[in-house]
Amino acid sequence: MKRIPKAVLCLVSALEYIEIGTQIPSAVQIALPKGMQTPKIDTPRIQVFRISDKSFTEGVMYVDVSGTDIAVSNLAKTVADCFKYRNRIGLDIAVEALQEVIKQSKASPSDIMQYAKVNRVESVIRPYLVALLSAHKRFDQ
Repeated sequence: MKRIPKAVLCLVSALEYIEIGTQIPSAVQIALPKGMQTPKIDTPRIQVFRISDKSFTEGVMYVDVSGTDIAVSNLAKTVADCFKYRNRIGLDIAVEALQEVIKQSKASPSDIMQYAKVNRVESVIRPYLVALLSAHKRFDQ
């Protein structure tokens, strides 16, 4: 992240950083704005996701890692991003992240849907979210 200061840690790499899910990415997954050239880095392996300007700037938090501020997608945004890129990372990863976030109440359904709207995946996430919330309510009663 020091070598690519404009990058945002995203998707499975962000989930791993936030400690959600069981997946370990095979490469550091970063978001870059559309039009930015992909940097040449041999190690670590990176996987670049091109994201529109609005989606790129929404839901980014800055965290201090060993004295360096790095940009990381927040949890609700990461879940929405996982559904947006489900064909590249796997629907199972997106569903697992959503399940854990709802079960642990780490992000609100409205926050997740806010970012789903930005990513234009509301209709994709909604059925999973409704099913999880219904199941969660049944078990709480």
